Amino acid sequence: MKRFLQSEIGAAVVWVAASLLLAAVISPWFYQAGKWLAGQKELPGLLEWLASACGRAKFGRFFDRALLFSALLLLPLLFRRIRRLRETRPPGSELVPLGWRRACAQVLTGCVLAGGILWVLCGFVEWTGAFVDRPSSPSLGRFASKVLLPAAGASLVEEWLFRGVLLGLWLRFARPAAACLGSSLLFAFLHFIKPPPGTVIADPSHPLAGIELLGGVFLNYLDPRFFIGDFISLTAVGLILAWARLRTGALWFSIGLHAGWIMGFKASSLLYRDVPGHPLHPWGVGDSLRSGMLPLLTLIVTAGVCHFVLKRLAAPQPRITVTT
Repeated sequence: MKRFLQSEIGAAVVWVAASLLLAAVISPWFYQAGKWLAGQKELPGLLEWLASACGRAKFGRFFDRALLFSALLLLPLLFRRIRRLRETRPPGSELVPLGWRRACAQVLTGCVLAGGILWVLCGFVEWTGAFVDRPSSPSLGRFASKVLLPAAGASLVEEWLFRGVLLGLWLRFARPAAACLGSSLLFAFLHFIKPPPGTVIADPSHPLAGIELLGGVFLNYLDPRFFIGDFISLTAVGLILAWARLRTGALWFSIGLHAGWIMGFKASSLLYRDVPGHPLHPWGVGDSLRSGMLPLLTLIVTAGVCHFVLKRLAAPQPRITVTT
C-alpha cells in the first residue's frame, strides 16, 4: 500500500477520493446558493439564465457541479505531487507520434468498426421488438448536437485523460495487464457517480446531504443488474480502449473506437425507445444499448475483430519500466 500511495497513480486515486469527499461536503452549499439565486428577481441576462437552470435542477445536478469544482480545485495539488514523483521515477510507456494520414486512418477505422458492430446490435434488438421507432425523427441540428458533438468531444477528452495520462501513469507502477485493468475500473467508476434511479434526498440543504447521496452511489454496486449489465460492460470498454492504446502506441485508434460507440449509442437513443416488459429486458438489454448481456457480448465480438485489425496497426512494443 505504501508503494502504491507513493506512485503517480496512487496520487491520482487520492485526488479522486478527495474530490468526491469535498464535493459531498460543499454540494449542500451549492444547492442553497443555487436555489437562492433562482428566487431572485430582475437579474441580468446571463444570471437570469443561470437562475432558471438552478431553479429546475435537482440536488444530483448540484453534486455533479460541486464534484467538477472540487476536481479542478485540487488538480494543481495532483500535478505538483506527480511532478515531484517524476523526478525520482523512470519514464513509462510513451506514445508514438504518427503522421496525420495514419492518425486519421486509425480514427476512421476505429469509428466505423465500433459504431458498425453496435448498429448491428441495434438492428437485432429492433427486430426482436425490444426497441421501436420514436414517433418523430430528430432534425439535423439536434442530431449534430446530441450525437456528433458528444462523440468528438468526449472521445478526445476522455482518451487523453484515461488512456493518455492515467494509463501512462499506471504503467510506471504496474505491469501492462494490471495497468489496463486498474485504469479501466477507474474509468467505469467515474462514469457512474450517481445514486440509483428513484433515490430521494430528504433535505438537500442539510450539511450531510452530499454524504447521503455519495452513499447512494455505492449502493448501485449492490444491484446485480447494474454491476453485470452496466459496470462490467463499461469496464470492458475501458479494457478494449487501453489494449488498443498499447498495441498501436498511440491514442488515435482508441479515439475512433470511443467515438464510434458514442455515436451508435446516442443515435440509437434518439431514433428508438425501449419497450417496457419485453422478454429481453432488463438482462438481455437495458433501456439503452449501454447495458445488458447483449451489449457485453457485442463488446466481446468487437474485441475479437480488433485483434485482427490491430495486427496491421500495431506499433513496435514501447519500453515499459516497472519500478520495484
